[in-house]
Amino acid sequence: MKLSELTDEEYILPELKAKDKKGVLEELVDALVKREPSIDKKALVRVLLERERLGSTGIGDGVAIPHGKFHGITHPIISFGRSRTGLDFEAMDGEPVHLFFLLVAPENSASIHLKALAKIAKILKNSSFRKVLMEAPGKKELYQTIIQNDEDF
Repeated sequence: MKLSELTDEEYILPELKAKDKKGVLEELVDALVKREPSIDKKALVRVLLERERLGSTGIGDGVAIPHGKFHGITHPIISFGRSRTGLDFEAMDGEPVHLFFLLVAPENSASIHLKALAKIAKILKNSSFRKVLMEAPGKKELYQTIIQNDEDF
C-alpha cells in the first residue's frame, strides 16, 4: 500500500485556523467528511480525543500524527494540515506543532494501521522533507510533496 492510496489533494489543509488540539482534529476530520459523508464527524473527533488522552501524538520536531480506529470506514484515510504559526499539541518535546498527519483506519485493521503510522513517522524524521512541507505555497504543492515520498509499506 502507498500513501497516495490513503490520501487525496482534497484532504490537504495548507493553513489550519485552529488554535487548540480539538480544533485541529475537527478541521482534519472536516476535510475527510467532505469526501466521505458517511463518517460521523462528532464520533470520530471523540475517538481521536480519547486516543490523545492516552498520550499526545505530538512526536516532536513540530510534528503530530493523530490517529485512531473508526467503525465508519472501510479503508485507511490520511488528511494533512499545516499551521505556519504552530500550536500547543502537548508534543513530547514541548515545542509547538506545525505539521499534522491524521490517520484513520478501520477498527479491524491493526496491521495496516501500524504500518501506515510507521511510514508517516519515518518520512517525517527527514528535516528537509519537513522544511519543504512548511515552505510549500498551497494544497497542490503539499500533496505533490507528500506523494513524492510514496513507497510501498
